Amino acid sequence: MKIIVPMAGRGSRLRPHSLTVPKPLIPVAGQPIVHRLVKDIAKVLKQPIEEIAFVLGDPAFFGEDVVTSLKQLAEGLGAKASIYRQDQPLGTGHAIMSAEPSLSGPAVIAYADTLIRAEFDLDPSADSVIWTKRVANPEAYGVVKLNDKEEIVELVEKPETFVSDQAVIGIYYFKDVAVLKSKLQEVLDENVMNGGEYQINDGIKRMMADGRVFKTGTVDEWMDCGNKAVTLETNAKMLGFLEADGEEKLVDDSVILENSTIIEPCFIGKNVVLKNSTIGPNVSIGNDTTIENSVVKNSLIQTQTIVKNATLDEAMIGNHVKYNGGFTKISIGDYTQME
Repeated sequence: MKIIVPMAGRGSRLRPHSLTVPKPLIPVAGQPIVHRLVKDIAKVLKQPIEEIAFVLGDPAFFGEDVVTSLKQLAEGLGAKASIYRQDQPLGTGHAIMSAEPSLSGPAVIAYADTLIRAEFDLDPSADSVIWTKRVANPEAYGVVKLNDKEEIVELVEKPETFVSDQAVIGIYYFKDVAVLKSKLQEVLDENVMNGGEYQINDGIKRMMADGRVFKTGTVDEWMDCGNKAVTLETNAKMLGFLEADGEEKLVDDSVILENSTIIEPCFIGKNVVLKNSTIGPNVSIGNDTTIENSVVKNSLIQTQTIVKNATLDEAMIGNHVKYNGGFTKISIGDYTQME
């Protein structure tokens, strides 16, 4: 089994944080988004992963530190890491075809701006599985249309009338991804574009037209990381899941507590110093950060940052920040100083 992960975009909705760190590498509950996503997919698949192919953008932004991090992720799952570059932002289909040498055999394609919680078995009768989540407002999403055999027969974008309540979340399984590759090559050769981009859906629609069987795999939780508000919500949900699972140590033994209280669930990394502060619930704090004389809840603070004299709720603070003040719902990118 292979996992193909297009992650070339910069993530404009999560600025200022994604100005200096690719959005898929922003930590949620102590681990980069893409790391959690790939590990959760591997857990759902319940089979060995032989290769993980990452499609990156501009080397000036997705540099060697990013490549090293992704190689370590793949190696930790016993898989080969393949690194590809998407030279132009020409859509999801173009991104997948940038990994053309890896497009053979069974594979999962997953876009790296979302997290999941799921437990299901892949349907062996299906040529492809499109992972979906039941939603209350399907008119706001791309959804699947099913026939009486529960097979997907159409993809409908933001339907004005009810089609189904199963929204496409951007994770796909292909029994042989080479079939998708051949269809996407047709899309590229024929210059079929939607919104100025080559889309995975146009390849999928051609597979359906050939009679390929598509089924759904419904996830229990679908957590977006598209902007600050939903990233903080996802951080809180993930912390709750991790606390319930009991599989990860959320507060490192090296944390120094001085007249401070931690209200769980929280993730607190290595060498964090907490002085005269109350932290939590639903707070993630990266390594080597110091928080003094503060109250912090429902927030995400990254590494090597200093926060003093603050009351923070729904705040997101980057790396190497110095913050001393009385704002509450802040979003501060890397290397900012507010003293």
